[in-house]
Amino acid sequence: MFTIVERRSKRSRGYRKESIHYFSGTITRRRKEIEAEKPRPTTKKHWSNERRERPVLEMQLGGGRQCYSGTESAALSLSTKSFVSAEGEGVWNQKLFIRFKMNFNFNPHSNYSEITSNYPETSQSININKPQFISSIKASDITKRDSIQVSSHDARKVVLSSQMEGLGTRFIEKSLSKPKQKLEFVRTLLIDNYDSYTYNIYQELSVVNGLPPVVVRNDEWTWEEACYYIYEERAFDNIVISPGPGSPACPDDIGICFKLLLECGDIPILGVCLGHQALGYVHGANVVHAFEPVHGRLSEIQHNGCKLFHDIPSGKNSGFKVVRYHSLVIDPKSLPKELIPLAWTCSTDTISSLVDQKFDQSNYVESTPDNKVLMGIMHSTRPHYGLQFHPESIATCHGSRIFKNFREITEDFWGWKDSCSINDRKLKYNACMQVGNGSWEFKDNPRRNYLSFLDTNPFDIYERANPSNLRNDVKFLKLEWRKIENLCSQIGGAKNIFLELFGDEKAENTFWLDSSSTEKRRARFSFMGGKGGSLWKQITFRLSDLDPSETTSTSGGGGNITIENAQGLSTTTFLEEGCFHFMNKELQSIHYDEKDFQGLPFEFYGGYVGYLGYGLKVECGAPYNQHKAKTPDACFFFVDNLIAIDHSNDDIYILNLHDQTTKTKTTWIDDVYQKLITLKPPTTTLPKVQYYNKKKTESTFLSDKNEERYIKDVEKCQEFIKDGESYELCLTTQMRKKLGDLNRLGIYLHLREKNPAPYAAWLNFSKEDLTICCSSPERFLRLDRDGILEAKPIKGTIARGSTPHEDHMLKSQLQYSEKDQAENLMIVDLLRNDLGRVCDPGSVHVPRLMDVESYATVHTMVSTVQGKKRSNLTAIDCVRAAFPGGSMTGAPKLRSMELLDSLESCSRGIYSGCIGFFSYNQTFDLNIVIRTVVVHQGEASVGAGGAIVSLSSPQEEYKEMVLKSRAPVNSVLEYEQRSLEQ
Repeated sequence: MFTIVERRSKRSRGYRKESIHYFSGTITRRRKEIEAEKPRPTTKKHWSNERRERPVLEMQLGGGRQCYSGTESAALSLSTKSFVSAEGEGVWNQKLFIRFKMNFNFNPHSNYSEITSNYPETSQSININKPQFISSIKASDITKRDSIQVSSHDARKVVLSSQMEGLGTRFIEKSLSKPKQKLEFVRTLLIDNYDSYTYNIYQELSVVNGLPPVVVRNDEWTWEEACYYIYEERAFDNIVISPGPGSPACPDDIGICFKLLLECGDIPILGVCLGHQALGYVHGANVVHAFEPVHGRLSEIQHNGCKLFHDIPSGKNSGFKVVRYHSLVIDPKSLPKELIPLAWTCSTDTISSLVDQKFDQSNYVESTPDNKVLMGIMHSTRPHYGLQFHPESIATCHGSRIFKNFREITEDFWGWKDSCSINDRKLKYNACMQVGNGSWEFKDNPRRNYLSFLDTNPFDIYERANPSNLRNDVKFLKLEWRKIENLCSQIGGAKNIFLELFGDEKAENTFWLDSSSTEKRRARFSFMGGKGGSLWKQITFRLSDLDPSETTSTSGGGGNITIENAQGLSTTTFLEEGCFHFMNKELQSIHYDEKDFQGLPFEFYGGYVGYLGYGLKVECGAPYNQHKAKTPDACFFFVDNLIAIDHSNDDIYILNLHDQTTKTKTTWIDDVYQKLITLKPPTTTLPKVQYYNKKKTESTFLSDKNEERYIKDVEKCQEFIKDGESYELCLTTQMRKKLGDLNRLGIYLHLREKNPAPYAAWLNFSKEDLTICCSSPERFLRLDRDGILEAKPIKGTIARGSTPHEDHMLKSQLQYSEKDQAENLMIVDLLRNDLGRVCDPGSVHVPRLMDVESYATVHTMVSTVQGKKRSNLTAIDCVRAAFPGGSMTGAPKLRSMELLDSLESCSRGIYSGCIGFFSYNQTFDLNIVIRTVVVHQGEASVGAGGAIVSLSSPQEEYKEMVLKSRAPVNSVLEYEQRSLEQ
């Protein structure tokens, strides 16, 4: 199921109960308290801080028995012998020559270097407590894949066959093995630990495996359901466990992963980051705090040449650089003998993402071996591997090769035995098809419905959320347009056009998507319009006051929508399915002829213009909103008359959209054409607006948080990061000021003059007494008519210099700042993940990484992420998968939003949301609401903040927040002062 969008996780709701304890101690401490309060189930074995005892195995040789502990080894030749576990009932009964080691330090897939590698490193010994109990593992709990029947989900009783998959000890003489058979495709179960990088792994596996994996949240399946699909239906060839926030010591953080690693010894498993730590933790290793948190930073890696690192260089200056996102590590001193170290950092130093452009790597100082960090492990007798770094990151070298190697490991594992028949594998092909966000859509009885489910085409959750029977108001729209060439600059430009056509009467019910900064082709088109045609309407949505966790709604508790038509009549309705569902239904109900807009160089031909507020995150997976917004959570005009301006060619387009079933002829295009060709350029540079209010108000903005409080919150963010709860947190605050009746259009015109931006916007919703003056430089998401999605996240900001030399030095400082590169890289990987959920496998790419763009007051670091939208998804599906923009939340997104809600003292409202258009043909372009003044009921508010990472300086973060607020705050203050002087 599309879990992030359509349902809230049990874990998220439970996490909310812990949020009140954030200020009394770390999350780790609170989890200890919660665990201590829970009744401990009766069990024979418990975890302790000591290493778990090796299993005692009995070999029945001839008429007697011999016992071997896990620390002994033996090489035996058996003929019709049986193997019996001390804890189970499994039996081997086959004439085979078997060689094995009882001390679990040998792997049949390994070369000699895997077995004998030494590992010289230490880490800071801050122990993360282990759980107080664990189920024991039995040979009788382990199921074979092909011929053994599983009698129940509660007790997986099984007799191990001659294939000996139970403990992964498949040491059969080569003379008895069959030639390895390559698989046409590999079927992967991808466990999502609520991370924001899971779908980067999904994209990689889709290409490497020849088939998309099935993505399942770590609390989405019961253990019985997992066993059913893994063992009874044999639906998967391997398992990948994603990264995620938190610690493997917290059951809520790893969910079903613990049991998969503990009990599924007969299927290849690869754990990434949290999955890697879980592999170590399950087998008795200690997971501790790293010497320092490392997020979005690169390290060079050396490895022992094992199968997982086949054909990958190793060591210093080898070119094998990887991206790390972790605060916790496995303590190598605590590794049990069954876990073999595979890889480690070359030194404790991290390196710049752009190191080749700035530094000579030969100048790096070699660190002592004891300071290296464990980066990879494997189990000696199971095909289980762990990687602490992130192979899926855009900046990791040879990441795809690692996933290809894991596929080959999987093929090796199954290739020695009889593979599933081709028909059997084809039957289960659809089992690996992504469903919605990748999760499976379960039926009431998964056993009964499994085969029929596999025989059907993949069923997309978006289509289920928006069935055709909802499209009860089908509209057939017709577009007409007219072009005027080379006119815009002759009549005073976009500003004069807006003032003359829409600027009267305080510009009520008007919009202006204003590309006021068009240099370097950052933006090309502007769109403007007002209340006009018969199709015009305004929709206003407010989220319900109900707690989403206490309702059955899958869309944040639903909300009330008010629709005002062109005649001024309004109706209010409660929408249980929420705002996104309504917008999706509205856009899907529109029919049109693509020939109508052929020849137009832009993507907006009429449709919805407005904003989505940050609070709508509850319709996208966030469990709740800590604070209630005063402004509507979404507000849109449906625009049927508009003007588009092509700044590159100086052309003007006049567009009219009408219902083609009516024969009413509109003269709007002709009327506007006559006004434009007779329009004169302004004779003065003074703004053609009235100031209205000369009453003196507060002289400055008042912040919701003073400097001391903001710095303390930055430090709390860093504590969360240190404990592994987040990689990056975008902390924000609000500044407010009473305005009275000051002319709002004048404020916007002053803002666009002082701080021009490519994604600026003016929105005036008069009935709501709400005006938005936006000078955003950041694109959230865009979808063009070719189905290409594009995001342009900004992370990394520095002030402009006062001289050309200083300005150049500051720009270079930003370009090569490891902290800013880390911030940007984390959000780029997050946006790749969000696009990866809705884009064709292999299509997500980054054409521009960490470019520095210069604006009137700041330099910013900008990246570009693109992908090809899946054909069965809608525009709203794409927005919903990525909302809110990752640059305003941090990563992992869901956990970060929960933490930020606990720290921030008020609702973000419109700030951090997005402004833009949804064209009636389902193209869209949306910005991130930053550098914005929101005027509501006589009060102006400005939001500002910044990304907090482990390298952040709290004092510098406060200064950066003030810097980002300077342009909108000063625009209001300067305009107000000018009004008093007139």
